[in-house]
Amino acid sequence: MSLDIGLSVGFGPGNAGGPPGQPFTAFNFRVEIVPAGASAPLVSAAFSECDGLELGMEVKTLREGGFNDRQVRLAGPATVGQLTLKRGMSGDSFELWQWMSDSLANPGQRAEAEVVLMAADGRTPRARFVLARCLPVKLKAPPLNGREGAVAIEELQLAYERITVKKG
Repeated sequence: MSLDIGLSVGFGPGNAGGPPGQPFTAFNFRVEIVPAGASAPLVSAAFSECDGLELGMEVKTLREGGFNDRQVRLAGPATVGQLTLKRGMSGDSFELWQWMSDSLANPGQRAEAEVVLMAADGRTPRARFVLARCLPVKLKAPPLNGREGAVAIEELQLAYERITVKKG
């Protein structure tokens, strides 16, 4: 398995949808998941929570003989997170369950996904997290309790192989 990491970040003056230096908001986002070979997204803008957009690096530590006062730190392999998405279960949920079933039947099937941070107006994209070669690893049905009137929230977890960040 090869891990290809690409990161391009450029959010300086004139960032899309807001004045320079204005922080992005975390409540206004859109998620699109497009399975390989599909012409339309499986889901689009349907999630209420998104977590796991991560890029890291393992550090290798070497100790040289005779140098007890220091360590050598080398860059190791890159690591990426696992995306967790939550939303209210609806009629659109059956598409996710079918995708999970298809992925179990064909483990080589992958999808591309984008998490798009939107400006306060809800229409202008400010940043995009592009996730390559996504694989659904867990789809959790909501807990059911007849004594509560809560919305049924389902959870989808995606493993991805690469994350890149782009402006708007």
